[in-house]
Amino acid sequence: MFTFPPRLFSWPLPPVPLIFNIVTAEIPRTMRAVVYRGINDLRLETLPVPRIRSDELLVKVAACGVCPTDIKKIQYGTVSPPRVFGHETAGTIVRLGARVRGFRVGDRVALHHHVPCLDCHACRHRSFAQCAQYKRTGITAGFEPAGGGYAEYVRVMRFVLPGVVKIPARNTFVEGAMQEPVNTVLKAVKRLNLLRGDAVLVAGQGPIGLVFTRLLALQGLKVIATDFLSSRLEIARQWGATRVFNPKEPDQLRHGVPPSGGKAPTNTTPRSTLHPPRSSGVLNEIVDRLTRGRGLDAAVLAVPSDEAMTEAQSLLRGGGQLLLFAHTRRGTLTKLDLSNVCVDEKDIFGSYSADFTLQKEVARLVLSRRLDIRPLITHEFALEKTAEAIELAAHPQPGALKVMVRP
Repeated sequence: MFTFPPRLFSWPLPPVPLIFNIVTAEIPRTMRAVVYRGINDLRLETLPVPRIRSDELLVKVAACGVCPTDIKKIQYGTVSPPRVFGHETAGTIVRLGARVRGFRVGDRVALHHHVPCLDCHACRHRSFAQCAQYKRTGITAGFEPAGGGYAEYVRVMRFVLPGVVKIPARNTFVEGAMQEPVNTVLKAVKRLNLLRGDAVLVAGQGPIGLVFTRLLALQGLKVIATDFLSSRLEIARQWGATRVFNPKEPDQLRHGVPPSGGKAPTNTTPRSTLHPPRSSGVLNEIVDRLTRGRGLDAAVLAVPSDEAMTEAQSLLRGGGQLLLFAHTRRGTLTKLDLSNVCVDEKDIFGSYSADFTLQKEVARLVLSRRLDIRPLITHEFALEKTAEAIELAAHPQPGALKVMVRP
């Protein structure tokens, strides 16, 4: 039976007044921050450095990853401005509330902006992302809390302190910033009912898809990795994919090796990985050969493509599983043949956000470098170039994987 870890605080939390008897390093009064002012409108502004309460932390941001969920908020205006986004954050504690225990000024830390209460109905069912407290954002650089990582300093509130992870001296801030996204993937992998040697399709080999590929391969699963960018497929192969699949170049699929030594063809403009086309039966042949006609045991969609979803469902064996990881935009409808779910017992389900109870396992994976995420980091941008960082992450090109902002 699952046992929840001990709580560090009692919930609900009582209000705590602002106080000033805190351990601190020298802090400026103002800072730079990239403020969301409307759809595709990001502005570098000067804001006050956040004030903290006696049970909170102030962290100087060293690295913040660009996440697709923030990209969608910026591009589609799904939340109201003004806000400071950025939630894949790592940095150094520079101010410590007097009531905080277990940390000190100078600690290098990775942050989690959502932490569940572990006590509500949703948490008792391990649906942590549906917990009312989890849905609150506990890290801010100002305005409505939204992560704040695209700023020089962030305030870490009391209820997310259990999500603060210390970064060993041998590890980089970037490895710390990747704790949260890796957690989301490990949570999803653990939702799959798989046995060693099973066959899994991972559609999309961006940073998240590649982490899926690596974690599944580490568990002894046969992974078919698909993407339009052959450079990404080469990395997927290096990270343990059994077969790789580029729908634009079907002739190479039978061999499981990207053409041109893993480099994208020249004189072509790569299509977005968000809308892969039908495979015209070639992927079906790859699956049949790998599984001896049985079909896929599971498919993971790390791209929000309905067409890919339909195809993946058709490639599943009876009783297989289809995991949606990127269909996060509300209001869109998709046609499904529900007999595949009812008669063929093909499960369709989603996974969203992180699992607090996996924090220690994720830290061991990433900080031990058993899952070495450093090769994923291909681009780093200064804070004033955040809009360019988001544009690159939103429109992937050959050679671009995980994009970081370094305030």
